[in-house]
Amino acid sequence: MDYPKLKSIIEGLLFLAGEEGLTVKQVAEITEQSTGLVEEALEDMKEEWARQERGLQIVQIAGSYKMATLAEHAPYFERLAYSPSRSSLSQAALETLSIVAYRQPITRVDIEEIRGVKSERAIHTLTTKGLIEEVGRAEAIGRPILYGTTKLFLDYFGLASIKDLPEPSQFEDAESLEEETQMLFDKLDGHQLTFDDVEN
Repeated sequence: MDYPKLKSIIEGLLFLAGEEGLTVKQVAEITEQSTGLVEEALEDMKEEWARQERGLQIVQIAGSYKMATLAEHAPYFERLAYSPSRSSLSQAALETLSIVAYRQPITRVDIEEIRGVKSERAIHTLTTKGLIEEVGRAEAIGRPILYGTTKLFLDYFGLASIKDLPEPSQFEDAESLEEETQMLFDKLDGHQLTFDDVEN
């Protein structure tokens, strides 16, 4: 495998890994390259991206490499998060919120297995709006983040505790997931959850 191709593959892997990131050892095993070569490629990518003034950077945190935005761009990200045109939660975000509410604590991977699609953007939206939060780390390879609902979530739905959610029957399949989500929708009284609702 030539060096440019290796860096291209690593970029794709970091994108798919999301906020959990990947260790040098994990990348080396996936690409079947030496850890030394992988580490060299990652460091080269970090320098290249900084030199090119790209909108993303590669950072190393607690032994894992991951993609991250630039701190100096934060004001623009806030405008996106608070933009009126993006104030309503999407169907994907509502489905994800329902899964977290009923299955918490739960990892991103588990959420995606239930939904059958990538859910990183929905999780980011819900975290940004303060409806879900990190509640710990799972005892699994890579110690993935566990998500749970917040007090703000309880406040919005008028719940004293998570135990006050509508009682589901035993959910084991995709059809039951739709029922869970519908229960949460019913709690909205037919109205779309908006950021203004959360703020007020």
